[in-house]
Amino acid sequence: MTLTLSLLSFLPIAVVALFLVILRWPASRAMPLSYIAAAILALFVWKVPGLQVAAATAHGIVVALSLLFIIFGAILLLNTLQESGALSLIRRGFTDISPDRRIQVIIIAWLFGAFIEGSAGFGTPAAVAVPLLVGLGFPAMAAVMAGMLIQSTPVSFGAMGTPILVGVSTGLFGDESVFSFAAQSGDPSEAEWTTFLATIGLRVAFLHALTGTLIPLFVVTLMTRFFGPKRSFREGLAVWKFALFAAFAMTIPYLLVAKFLGPDFPSILGGLIGLAIVVPAARAGFLTPKEEDTWRFAPEEEWPKDWSGSFHIEDRAPSRPMSLFAAWSPYLLVAVLLVLTRLPELGIKQIITADWATLRVDGWFGTDIASKVEPLYLPGTIFIVVAMITALVQHMDGAAVGRAWKTSGRTIIKASVALIFTVPMVQVFINSQGGLAGYDKMPIALAEGVAAAAGSAYPLFAPLIGGLGAFVAGSNTVSNMMFSLFQFGVGERIGVDPVWMVALQAVGGAAGNIICVHNVVAAAATVGLVGKEGVVIRKTLIGFFYYALVSGCIGYIIVWHGSKGWLNLGSILLALILGGLLAFAIKQSRSKL
Repeated sequence: MTLTLSLLSFLPIAVVALFLVILRWPASRAMPLSYIAAAILALFVWKVPGLQVAAATAHGIVVALSLLFIIFGAILLLNTLQESGALSLIRRGFTDISPDRRIQVIIIAWLFGAFIEGSAGFGTPAAVAVPLLVGLGFPAMAAVMAGMLIQSTPVSFGAMGTPILVGVSTGLFGDESVFSFAAQSGDPSEAEWTTFLATIGLRVAFLHALTGTLIPLFVVTLMTRFFGPKRSFREGLAVWKFALFAAFAMTIPYLLVAKFLGPDFPSILGGLIGLAIVVPAARAGFLTPKEEDTWRFAPEEEWPKDWSGSFHIEDRAPSRPMSLFAAWSPYLLVAVLLVLTRLPELGIKQIITADWATLRVDGWFGTDIASKVEPLYLPGTIFIVVAMITALVQHMDGAAVGRAWKTSGRTIIKASVALIFTVPMVQVFINSQGGLAGYDKMPIALAEGVAAAAGSAYPLFAPLIGGLGAFVAGSNTVSNMMFSLFQFGVGERIGVDPVWMVALQAVGGAAGNIICVHNVVAAAATVGLVGKEGVVIRKTLIGFFYYALVSGCIGYIIVWHGSKGWLNLGSILLALILGGLLAFAIKQSRSKL
């Protein structure tokens, strides 16, 4: 029965895989089918009351509208910068750092993206980095792919550590077996619980630092392979030294911050320190290509049609003199406001999330499914406020401001259909508990089947479960809430350290953001690439499987080395994966272009 339920629970995900990824349907057509599959399972197999399905759907629509608000704000800021001419200056500024697109994508997507993820989370890096890359002249699809691939290493500590401090904490808190690990008394104090979460966070950072080191190299090699004039992995591998340098510039501070400051700041400080190290180094030419080896995309007129979205770059010079700092200042202001509004010590967060500033429904249709929206806290509000400030400071006329708002509105309408079905499907899927059939909710039923089939090899699959949770739910935090206690329990049942199992869950949940449907929809919408979501996921799948499999192997080595030795199934598989990647890289580097 466990296996049957697991297979049935997988059906809504299989629908997404078939229609969105394999058949390449647009999300606006594929996601309604996935929603229907989840609703039919909930109503007729799990026997969930119809009002509960309706409540989950209503809550999903509220969440979708919140996401659309964030996307609109990001698009509006980008269009405002184009209309003011600031975008033209930003493009020239990056050319001064390095004209090489491989160097630019590492700095913007990996380092600036990590900083924004640490500040705000919830897909905000894609809403900032992706349109910025397009504004610099990247193909829209290349920008979306890069923006999705980096949503892995920094995600577990996004939004000031929310996936750990809220996701894992909520998922584990209240269970007696967990309490016995957190404190000998079985009733831990707040300080002891905080220390316990910090321990989990350090293990998560350790796994990420090892696995995530190759992500910048993945970004550049996949970019040159799929979008380069010569469609070559070799051109991306040519900057391996700089890619590893940029990786370590982020992951080493990231790990140290996790050890000494806890789960709040690894991504934000890791990204910021990385930028402080890498940007001056790139400007000085450290490990960057020589001028004659500069890599660029082919001319835009040679790009295939599906590379470009509806956002088109117009190289408008500012109407009056503007410094590079003034051109960059809107993005700097976004980063500052995100940090200020998310640090509870400053008191701003408490004001903008107070009851007077919150919209809520305490229980849809008499169920326990509630909705809460904090409009002033959403990153979309910050984007819109900064866009309006930019229009004033950069002396934009009314016609230019009107064009920015009108263009942004048209873009967001195209993305709305996909998200209006995607998020409700997620909510029906994860709110399928309490039906007359008496089954666990679908995510847990799915995970139980995997655990039963894997047995003692389950640590290899633990990140995949976390990744599937994020793929469906669109959130590492939600995935951790759903599966942390389950992963802890599996660890106890198979006789390994359950805290490491929770860490593997958090890492897998972060990696799941690479292929998460509604994050891809949101990222694609910011650059007008609606309808190509499946194509993007096909290109990022390799990054997700690398991340989940490598972290799973490392986790297996750690939890089983005491009884099986260091030479075990995990170390053998890890050697095969890394050896295969190295052999592939050597072969590509020796091949002729």
